[in-house]
Amino acid sequence: MRREGAFVSIEPTAAPGTTPPPQRVAELLARFGSPDACAADLLCDDHPADAVACTVVEADLTSRDLTYGELRRDSARFAAALADLGVEPGDAVAVLMGKSADLVVALLGIWRRGAVHVPLFTAFAPPAIALRLNASGAKVVVVDQDQRAKLEPGEDIPADAPWRIVVAGDATDEPTVAGLLGRYSGDEPTAQPVRLGGDGILVQLFTSGTTGTPKAVPVPIKALASFQAYLEFGLDVRADDVFWNAADPGWAYGLYYAILGPLAAGRRSILLHAGFSAALTWQVIREFGVTNFAAAPTVYRSLRTDPAGVPEGIRLRRASSAGEPLTPEVVSWSEERLGVAVRDHYGQTEHGMVIVNAWADGVREPVKPGSMGAVLPGWSAEVLHDDRDEPAPAGTAGRIAFHVADSPLMWFTGYAAAPEKTAERFSADGRWYLTGDAGTRDADGSFFFSSRDDDVIIMAGYRIGPFDVESVLVRHDAVAEAAVIGVPDELRGEVLEAYVVLRAGRTGDEELVADLQQLVKRRFAAHAYPRSVHFVEQLPKTPSGKIQRFLLRERHRAAR
Repeated sequence: MRREGAFVSIEPTAAPGTTPPPQRVAELLARFGSPDACAADLLCDDHPADAVACTVVEADLTSRDLTYGELRRDSARFAAALADLGVEPGDAVAVLMGKSADLVVALLGIWRRGAVHVPLFTAFAPPAIALRLNASGAKVVVVDQDQRAKLEPGEDIPADAPWRIVVAGDATDEPTVAGLLGRYSGDEPTAQPVRLGGDGILVQLFTSGTTGTPKAVPVPIKALASFQAYLEFGLDVRADDVFWNAADPGWAYGLYYAILGPLAAGRRSILLHAGFSAALTWQVIREFGVTNFAAAPTVYRSLRTDPAGVPEGIRLRRASSAGEPLTPEVVSWSEERLGVAVRDHYGQTEHGMVIVNAWADGVREPVKPGSMGAVLPGWSAEVLHDDRDEPAPAGTAGRIAFHVADSPLMWFTGYAAAPEKTAERFSADGRWYLTGDAGTRDADGSFFFSSRDDDVIIMAGYRIGPFDVESVLVRHDAVAEAAVIGVPDELRGEVLEAYVVLRAGRTGDEELVADLQQLVKRRFAAHAYPRSVHFVEQLPKTPSGKIQRFLLRERHRAAR
């Protein structure tokens, strides 16, 4: 261990095992893809009863360890209660809850019953909740007490709603999680957990709506092989790590890698039962000795700009990011102030993480500036030509795609009840899954994200990825965040328009506009500077933190 300034850097311990990656992938597929696979066994019962599954941390830093033995007992009781409520295997059970002990018990109870978990993000308003409840046909909704009002009858929620409600917290006239568990305070329920097999559906998770209406992604039990593979290869979560993925389990990265992946691998995971703040995040990292941290870029940007700075005693061994590409200033800050450079990782709701700057020994390579990394073991990816479904030469901009036949960890086969949307995701011959993202691949196999296909700006024949320009804009010391879109131009087809969120205390004026334009000319390309710059209080984002550039384009059209 060595101390450097505001942090303590830990030398990594030896990686567990020396199994070659292809063999390890085959082992995971055999375990989770088995015809008699049982979610309750894989996520709970197969682990030592006295091992800690997760540590739930409260806002005041008090905490509670949940062991697999406790989770087995309580989730069995909750599964029995769901059966009493009429929930059968295959039925949908929605969950509108924060990160808590009750959440983990409810999820394991749902999966033990063989039901399908429908995640509802706690920041959702009633229209988004109603969309998911209706589309999934949910039979039961488990909801935190402080979220209960969102399910009251109104414009979006019918008075005769077909779902039952179970409240996590105090309630007088409705079933509660505690009350349901209390029905079985004596002997543990004896019903056996439902075995659905590897193709059985575990979760129905709706996409974040980055470019339009959310689509329902069925997540089978065999997807756990991919989730654990990322935990091992991408994040390098080891038995002696204190692992914290700060993402919300209402979305893919948090659900897959803060709950499902750690439970599958038997690795303790921290769950923070509190809202986000930079100060609290620093406290949890320090007080609980977090060594392996994962979060969205917005979290790292908030930590970087926290006036209090990095506290003493930070012990990070690994730091990872997903959701949106990392901007360069975050990487350089983390390397200097945290003693470990944050590594960028790429994936989608439909697959989990696929292309990453991996941390594990044997797959770890030096990070190339701006690269989202290389393909994880168990996956195969290429950049295809824009006009045909064939790989493009190295360095050529095109469409990022996964090769289906050469990706044994691929589990997505289509959206629920949406064949037309599914067809858009695959090439006509079925060989390629089309991510909808644009980028390049170099001769060494490193991928570089450009944008969503819909976000690519074509100006006078030049393809410009908004992220390239945004990465330059945020280098300016007045800029907190930036988003760039293409707007129509009679001469050039499209030109760039920027929306900029300033740091506290800074003011946007014509001088700053000129500074930003010159910065892009100097640091990226003379032709790619934004012709106009709008200073805004915030950028439109999905609840998972992805910038919704299509809403900025709509704003531009409405203002014309």
